[in-house]
Amino acid sequence: MPLSKRGGHKKTFDPDGLPLCQAGLPMPLKYTFISKVTLFEHQRGRYVCPLLFPEPTGQACPVQHKNWPKGCITTIPTSVGARIRYQLDRDGEAYKQVYKQRTATERINSQAVALGIENPKLRNGKAITNQNTLIYVLINLRALHRVRRKKAARAAQVLADTSAA
Repeated sequence: MPLSKRGGHKKTFDPDGLPLCQAGLPMPLKYTFISKVTLFEHQRGRYVCPLLFPEPTGQACPVQHKNWPKGCITTIPTSVGARIRYQLDRDGEAYKQVYKQRTATERINSQAVALGIENPKLRNGKAITNQNTLIYVLINLRALHRVRRKKAARAAQVLADTSAA
């Protein structure tokens, strides 16, 4: 799942797993709740300004946060996997390679959906199997055509470069 960059800053965590506010202070968990706005229910936690919760310290926010009178608040899923999503090195080569594979798979699935694989108009299982096979053959032929077209374009570019030199 891609990372949502709402909130204006990248979330970082202290060694205990608490999110850090923009001032770098660990934000304590105020409460948890079950979120039902996604495809599956999951637990989310509301983390709040450490200068105001559990007791106000009387200190002002060191970075003059825009919500300072109320303090900073962040809501994130409480599972370890959700925290890892924020801590991934999205600029690393390993991440980029896996993400390329994921997006390629999504493009293939999108082609299959566009060709009618989700809602076949046929009644018998064998006919649906044959239609799905033809859809996958067509997708593979399209991919082969793209590869051959790029290969020919590269060869033409090399030929043009050598004749110009």
